[in-house]
Amino acid sequence: MASTEFKGAIFDLDGVITGTARVHALAWESMFNVFLQKIAKREKKPFVPFDPEHDYLQYVDGMPRMEGVKCFLESRGIEFPFGDYNDPPDKETICGLGNRKNLDFQKVLKKEGPDVFQTSVKFVKALKKKGIRVGVASSSKNCELILKLAGLKTLFETNVDGNVSQKLGLKGKPDPDIFVTAAENLGLLPGECVVVEDAVSGVQAGRNGNFGLTLGIARNDTGEAL
Repeated sequence: MASTEFKGAIFDLDGVITGTARVHALAWESMFNVFLQKIAKREKKPFVPFDPEHDYLQYVDGMPRMEGVKCFLESRGIEFPFGDYNDPPDKETICGLGNRKNLDFQKVLKKEGPDVFQTSVKFVKALKKKGIRVGVASSSKNCELILKLAGLKTLFETNVDGNVSQKLGLKGKPDPDIFVTAAENLGLLPGECVVVEDAVSGVQAGRNGNFGLTLGIARNDTGEAL
């Protein structure tokens, strides 16, 4: 399909439009290491820290936050109740840990702000000038905050983020739900849209949703996997 046949483009946020991977990795590392040290002491086992490179990319990158917590805990053989999305950050549930991580993330983000990939922003603006509709689909519940801090709040026509996913019961990547919903919000079919992603799970989601084209942006060492 030629590019002129596409009517819409749906972008992941983190790693494609903005760069907060470093902040995310630091927040995950901080939260998990405090937790893992506590578990190691309680069970009298060696403390094995969270690896901000391998563990981040393998278990939490591109995943909805609570699914990322669950995935990493399972990799360590740790079983925790899911809990409730409103669990306090000191509660030992998957949601409690996820909310603790989010507090760490927001604290650093508000202090330093997100990086902005200007080449991607220029690309989005060029597509809009050609009449191509654009949206953003992200697993993050911080999508609105990130776009606001980056000065990009009005760049996209639709924003399907973690808050929308929770409200509508959408599945996380590699399921295509968030991208399909974004396409629907633009009044388009998946086959009429391009998905632009940087995470393996996101590329899989684009393929699983039968989108017209899925582009993988390799900003780290995941290029071969994409």
